[in-house]
Amino acid sequence: MRLPIGLGPLAACCALVAFSNVASAQTKVAVVNLQKAIFETAEIKKADGEMQATFKPKQDEMDQLNKDLQGISQKLQGGKLTPQEESDLNAQGQRKQRQLQRLQDDVNEQAQAYRNDILSKSQQKMVDVVKKLAEDKGLDVIIDTSTTLFFKPALDLTAEATAAYDKAHPVTKSAAAAPAK
Repeated sequence: MRLPIGLGPLAACCALVAFSNVASAQTKVAVVNLQKAIFETAEIKKADGEMQATFKPKQDEMDQLNKDLQGISQKLQGGKLTPQEESDLNAQGQRKQRQLQRLQDDVNEQAQAYRNDILSKSQQKMVDVVKKLAEDKGLDVIIDTSTTLFFKPALDLTAEATAAYDKAHPVTKSAAAAPAK
């Protein structure tokens, strides 16, 4: 359908005016460093302390095995050993090395499972907190700083997100889960 001459430009002007009203509505944007917000929560700090305490005995055992291996290495380098003593020390060193490797692998696996469990739960709770912050502040969008090239510091809600998380999820003595065994 064609508009009569003179009405085409008038219709275009009306459409531009209508569109400009929609476009002039400002989008409210904020940014948050989700990772930083999560790692600064009291819950994560407590979980980290509990994890350190849980794995301390195994870390001490690994430290002792390393000292034993250093002692064996020094004895082997010192000379003055019979072939039998040298053979025994080499065998002992190999056993301790295997024991250390198994212990390290075990600790790494358990610690990784523990971290993944805590972080996945905390991340979901933080996303919920950030959504609530957006609603409370009337924001249209919140962008993670990891995907943002530039933003004004006034747009950063990271500290607010951490404070809101700590308020919504206060730390209790049993807040952090025990590591997977």
